[in-house]
Amino acid sequence: MTIRYGLIGSGMMGQEHIRNLNLLEGCQVAAIADPDADMRALSVETALGAANSYANYKDMLSQEKLDALLVVSPNDTHHAIMLDLLETDLPILCEKPLCTTTSDCKQLVAKAQGRNAPVWVTMEYRYMPPVARMLDEVNAGTVGKPVMIAIKEHRFPFLPKVGDWNRFNARTGGTLVEKCCHFWDLMRLTLKSNPVRVYASGNMDVNFLDETYGDQKPDILDNAFVIVDFENGTRGMLDLCMFAEGSYWQEIVSVTGPKARIDAKVPGPARFSVDGKERQSEVEISHRETKQVDVIPIEVDHEILGAGDHHGSTYFQHQKFRDLVLAGKGQPEVTLEDGLWSVLVGEAAEQSARSGQAVEL
Repeated sequence: MTIRYGLIGSGMMGQEHIRNLNLLEGCQVAAIADPDADMRALSVETALGAANSYANYKDMLSQEKLDALLVVSPNDTHHAIMLDLLETDLPILCEKPLCTTTSDCKQLVAKAQGRNAPVWVTMEYRYMPPVARMLDEVNAGTVGKPVMIAIKEHRFPFLPKVGDWNRFNARTGGTLVEKCCHFWDLMRLTLKSNPVRVYASGNMDVNFLDETYGDQKPDILDNAFVIVDFENGTRGMLDLCMFAEGSYWQEIVSVTGPKARIDAKVPGPARFSVDGKERQSEVEISHRETKQVDVIPIEVDHEILGAGDHHGSTYFQHQKFRDLVLAGKGQPEVTLEDGLWSVLVGEAAEQSARSGQAVEL
């Protein structure tokens, strides 16, 4: 069986999804809906000319025979689109964040109750090969019971997007929702507990200070520290800087327990490296008692790495979603509830950064 995908949205991340679906056996980008004519044309080209294009996703739904839907439109459009898509009986893969507000997420969770077809919220960082290896080690008991998770992301600024929607909190939910929902999801998954308290300090200090769009100036954070306390007594910390293009590692995810610490180290996209080449990721395990340090290189196929900016994770997540759709049964690995939690923490972090006060969840 070949799964016929209908994409809603075809901007920068939409292009990455199309390239990865092109690589996957049993997947076909059959239709694309986007109000921007230039992006529609580019998407058909990226899909190797095999896709029909529509200016309106409702026309696509009414005219195409599809097997799965993929939402890759701007964050602030997800809520209304998903309300329509949940009326169908098709499997849905929705890009993060699920919505820009917790209240909108809760409405989608409630509407999806009793629905048979799966809804999967994309959380690419779970599927980055070094992070996936780290999670395997944690689940195997390598660190013992995890006590702390620290995530450091030092990277490039938000890239230009169609309509510059990613420059404004009102459209993104804020940096700590838009960008960092991945990290709150990863913390919750690793520590196997729900967050109860969030404290954040952040600001826009470097990026986009001289930009103006009409009479509006960008208002998104470009750096922050965030601490998250969890119900089971564990804690997580995020160190985010979005004006650090020169960092060798874009992400370092560290999980520490009584037996060991595991560091998953992820380089940034090849186009931001000095030589334009992909760098190898690695996992480092530091054993507490023996003081031994194991460094494990993580091999990822270069064709998969070249299909996107997320170190192969988009491909591996699509692979799992495809297998779920083909099986015709089972639960998504990333649920609507997971999507809700990631927005809840991000929204609280944004509130805390503005108020200077910790936020109880």
